[in-house]
Amino acid sequence: MSDIPVGSPRIDASKRTWLIASSCAGAVGGVAVAVPFVSTFQPSEKAKAAGAPVEVDISGLKVGEKMTVEWRGKPVWILKRTPAQVAQLPKLDSQLADPQSKRHPDDFTPKYAQNENRSIKPEVLVVVGICTHLGCSPVDRLQSGPQPSLPSDWEGGFLCPCHGSTFDLAGRVFKNKPAPDNLPVPPHMYLSDTRLLIGEDKKA
Repeated sequence: MSDIPVGSPRIDASKRTWLIASSCAGAVGGVAVAVPFVSTFQPSEKAKAAGAPVEVDISGLKVGEKMTVEWRGKPVWILKRTPAQVAQLPKLDSQLADPQSKRHPDDFTPKYAQNENRSIKPEVLVVVGICTHLGCSPVDRLQSGPQPSLPSDWEGGFLCPCHGSTFDLAGRVFKNKPAPDNLPVPPHMYLSDTRLLIGEDKKA
């Protein structure tokens, strides 16, 4: 017995094929028209989550300050270090698990950041703010000096409150901590002195 209700119009197979083809053609045409306009916009939130580069204006970032932007759904920290903080970094090498960022460089440290500062410009640090242990987000402990859960000779950096991993102001992990690697440096490059592009480094 047929499942088609009595009185329902039958659709000819050839007509159905034509209707589907027409609809598809219309959809393709609509996309083709939209592309030139969409390309002039900033990446959508969905595109950013998928990995589209994110442009950041750091002109208002003062020395000693940190800002956070989102890239691929992750927090990216941009810290403008003081000259004293930059000068202190080499003195910490003996306390760090990977001071020269030689572990898994393809995953954690691009070639242009494989230096003492882990940065393109000495004063500006750009790292993904996610601990390499279990994915927690460390908290700022930028000031030097004794603080809870930190050594008395603390020179500033980041503390992961979940399991106690500590990182210096270059995102390098200290020895004998749960985190196995330094904080990742994302692909990035400077479009100008005050504009950063996170997620792309073709010109770096």
